[in-house]
Amino acid sequence: MNRAGGSRASWTGKPVRVGSSQEAATNYRDALSWLYSLQRFGIKLGLENIERLLDELSKSDVLQAAPWKVIHVAGTNGKGSVCAMVDSICRAQGYRTGLFTSPHLVTFRERIRVNGDMISEEAVADGLTTIRYLVAHWDPHPTFFEVVAALALKHFSDTRVEIVILETGLGGRLDATNAIQSDVSVITPIDFDHEKWLGKTISEIAAEKAGIIKAGVPVVSASQRPESEKEICARAAKCGAPLEFVTKPYNKAPIALDGSHQKENAALATAALRAVKIDVGDSAIARGLACIEWPARFQRWDERTVIDGAHNPAAVRALAETWREIFGDRRATLVLAILSDKNLRGICEALAPISEFVLLPKIRSERAADPDALAQIFSMISPTLPYSITSSVGPALTLARGKPDPILITGSLHFAGEVLAQLSGEPVAFEECAQ
Repeated sequence: MNRAGGSRASWTGKPVRVGSSQEAATNYRDALSWLYSLQRFGIKLGLENIERLLDELSKSDVLQAAPWKVIHVAGTNGKGSVCAMVDSICRAQGYRTGLFTSPHLVTFRERIRVNGDMISEEAVADGLTTIRYLVAHWDPHPTFFEVVAALALKHFSDTRVEIVILETGLGGRLDATNAIQSDVSVITPIDFDHEKWLGKTISEIAAEKAGIIKAGVPVVSASQRPESEKEICARAAKCGAPLEFVTKPYNKAPIALDGSHQKENAALATAALRAVKIDVGDSAIARGLACIEWPARFQRWDERTVIDGAHNPAAVRALAETWREIFGDRRATLVLAILSDKNLRGICEALAPISEFVLLPKIRSERAADPDALAQIFSMISPTLPYSITSSVGPALTLARGKPDPILITGSLHFAGEVLAQLSGEPVAFEECAQ
């Protein structure tokens, strides 16, 4: 396999067999139970484990040589949308694509897709069984995300994709996806998020995101704050990587995703394809952007209900702008749940001006902020804005439907996933609730 870790340990794809013929794949539920048990190892940024894992898999027939093109996307907001756009455009042109994104909304299988189709339960069980035996006695043990990234690459190898689109999980420089040699590095707008891991300033965060830039590999970046632009330019110069800043939105054809910011994402996606010299025509670009499906990004569930996974102030400001583009001066019945490690006040401040009434449900995630804490924030920043706390999502949705205003459900992709599962009547396995 010709995808290696740049100057790091090489991933070569030499075949050997992992495990014995007596090793039977566990079922999907048991495989996920094991995978989610790895969350006890927490988040460990670094490439040593993933490089070792890929190197071991590359010595087996688990991974076969694959002359695919790799598009690697980092940034704070818009990563998933850009990845989904690239995937949709390439499929419209007839390429066979592998898409790796996170987190999922309803089912784990959403994270790994080939030609738009989610990985099967059988492939998940088989792949995780192989990896589980391989790493059983490792110390340090691979983390949840490292194992999922390896599973994705195994599936892409098994299904012989031509183009791989990788979304970073956290940061860039030390993210597990950065162990893969890319053919183009894509950087979406950088803003504050995950400060605990990436740094307290925009410059520090940008330096981590720019860490996906590799020697001689072209870079396309969205317009950035001056601090971010400086870090990206410095890293590109150090790596001798050609750099393009994409400053004009895409306006040639309609985009299935609402919001002016999606035109900027589309311009970035098309620039990435040009940079990597993937042959796509204007008609394929138009078809791909017209039929893209990317849930929880200003998703119109029905004529008066919008679901959006915005989870930091910059993303919520873009959401509020899109709300005004669609609904004008009409305010929302806001159904809000946020994870506790986010900028709660910044998110509430951005949402208050477009909100008529706020519903604050308790949700499944143990990481969720206390609805009482959110209520106190709204009381301080907008004392006249009425709110109500509900015991769960169901009562909140019932109350929202009883009000005349359009409904906005937002604050977290995890929350958006819980709402989508409830609205769709789809059960969520216990392993998948934590995401």
